[in-house]
Amino acid sequence: MTDDEEPADPHGVDVDARELRCPLPIIRLAAAARLVPPGTVVTVLSTDPAAEPDIAAWCRMRGAQLLGQDWTADATGQFLRSRVRVLSGS
Repeated sequence: MTDDEEPADPHGVDVDARELRCPLPIIRLAAAARLVPPGTVVTVLSTDPAAEPDIAAWCRMRGAQLLGQDWTADATGQFLRSRVRVLSGS
């Protein structure tokens, strides 16, 4: 971990939206954000390229903190990992 990375949130929530197309990754993020207390980190995994700007826009509109987005890969293929800190009942 580098100095600019956030430590893993042991109480965080993972949203696996891989293979889902717009607008489903955002819908899943919004649903998860409504269920968690402020300060929780929600990690969204998505294969839809539109999710990258969509999640950033959702954070701006809902007052959530976008901690980072990075494209990565595993045995199943390439996907976007977005980390969002929920700051209020989004």
